[in-house]
Amino acid sequence: MLGFGAKAGLVPLHAWLPDAHSQAPAPVSALMSGVLLSVAFAAILRYRVIADAALGAGFTRVLLAGMALLTLALAAGLLLAQRDHKRMLAYSSMEHMSLIALAAAIGSPLALSAALLHIAGHGLAKSAAFCGAGRILQLTGTARIGRMRGLLARAPALGGAFGFAVVALTAFPPFSLFASELGIARAGFAAGTGLAWATSGALLLVVAACAALAARTARMLLGPAPSRPSGPAEPGIWPLVLGLVACAALGTTTGPLTGLLHAAATTLGGH
Repeated sequence: MLGFGAKAGLVPLHAWLPDAHSQAPAPVSALMSGVLLSVAFAAILRYRVIADAALGAGFTRVLLAGMALLTLALAAGLLLAQRDHKRMLAYSSMEHMSLIALAAAIGSPLALSAALLHIAGHGLAKSAAFCGAGRILQLTGTARIGRMRGLLARAPALGGAFGFAVVALTAFPPFSLFASELGIARAGFAAGTGLAWATSGALLLVVAACAALAARTARMLLGPAPSRPSGPAEPGIWPLVLGLVACAALGTTTGPLTGLLHAAATTLGGH
C-alpha cells in the first residue's frame, strides 16, 4: 500500500504528485494523471484480493478507507487555498484517487464496477483538462489563477473546452464521473454502518473540493478579455473535445464495456 499508494498519490507518500504534475509539460502531466495513477491503482486492486484471502477483508477495508479519507481531506483543503491552475488539477487527481480507494475498501461488485468506470472517466477528463491547462499557460504566459481573467472572452473555444473538462471532473451529468461516483455512494451506503459513515464524510469532502475547483475555474474563465492580449493565437481544441465526448458517452451508456466492467469487478472481488 505504501509503495503503490505513493505512485497513486495517496497519503502519506503523496507530496511528489502536485510538484511533478504542475511542473511537467502538459502532455506529460496528462499521461501521469490520466494513465500512470490508474496503472498504480490497478496493482492495489489486485493486491487487495490477496490480502483479503490472507488477512481477512477487515484489514484492507480499514486501511484503504482510512487512506482514502485522509487523502480526500488533504486534497479538499489544499484545493480551497490553491493559486496555480496546474497544481489545482493535480490535487483534483488526488481527490479522484481517494474515491477509487474508497470504492476498493467497500469491495462489492457495484463498488468495483464503479471504480473501474471512474478510472476510465477520470483518465479522459483529466487528460483533456491538463492539455487545456498547458495551452492556457502557453496563451497567457502564467500559471497563476489570479492573473488570468476572461479566458472565455479571449479564447472561447479553448476556455469552453477547459470549462467542460472541469465540469466533468466535478462529476456533473452526463459525464461518466457522475455515474461512477453515484455508484460508489450507493455501494457505500449499502455496505454497512461503518462504511456508510465513511461514505458520508467522503461526500462532504467531495462537495468542498468541487466547490473550490469550480470557484477557481470560474475566476479564470469569466470577466472581460485583457486589453492587450499576449502570447500565441488560440490553438485547436478538437482532441480535447473528443476526449470529453468519449467521457460523456461513457456516462450515458457503457455499451460494450458493461460486460467487461462486470467481469473485471468479479475478478477483482476474488470470485
